Amino acid sequence: MKNIVQSIDRALSILEVLSDYEGGLGLTEISTKIDLHKSTVYRLLSTLIYKGYVKQDKNNNKYKITFKLFELGNKAVENIDILSVARPFIEQLMEQVNEVVHLVLLENQDIIYIDKVESYNTIRMHSNIGKRSPAYSTSVGKAIMAFLPEQKSDEIWENSNIEKHTEKTITDYHKFKEELETIRKKYYAIDDEENELGVRCIGAPIFNHKKEPIAAISISGPISRVTREKVEKIAQDVMKYSKMISEELGYRE
Repeated sequence: MKNIVQSIDRALSILEVLSDYEGGLGLTEISTKIDLHKSTVYRLLSTLIYKGYVKQDKNNNKYKITFKLFELGNKAVENIDILSVARPFIEQLMEQVNEVVHLVLLENQDIIYIDKVESYNTIRMHSNIGKRSPAYSTSVGKAIMAFLPEQKSDEIWENSNIEKHTEKTITDYHKFKEELETIRKKYYAIDDEENELGVRCIGAPIFNHKKEPIAAISISGPISRVTREKVEKIAQDVMKYSKMISEELGYRE
């Protein structure tokens, strides 16, 4: 088989073997089971321990697999759940407002579009699933950041490349903090031409059963359709569906 990275293949073999032994295995046992020299196995185990995938029992020196792989897999499952749970709701939201609806996740200081329901309008928004945008200048990003611990939202701001995408982008830290406070009171956020002139977006957070903001939905449209007069009404619709998605994920106020 081509393009196999030997060290990764061997490390995964160790994890697969250890997963079958709840009580763990010694260095010699692992070496025998995967047919590798003990020095090679030891180096690989040291790396796996450093990365948190394996631990060594101090009492008997046996190596055991940790829950880190489970945690990684669980994160993927949670994301899949969000997609499957949210899809019918964002479809309903689009039918109600006839504007494009996005579902996003936060990763580091960016939001990532993971689903989209296009509107019936002939003038459409330019966005693709998988696209990244800075959290600080998007309605969905601000909707999530507003409900994160303050230290975390500050960290996102500090790690972002703060720049003016348009003349309306908020680049002053104190003004941004005031914006987050307003969002916490209203439970929705607005990107008022902050990323692209002529485009207005309204976003609301999605919470999990731990009351953590794990995603957000938004509607986006040209300012000729998403007018200032319509913002409050559209925001109520966005919040209605973000709340229903949250409740499907186990969130309770």
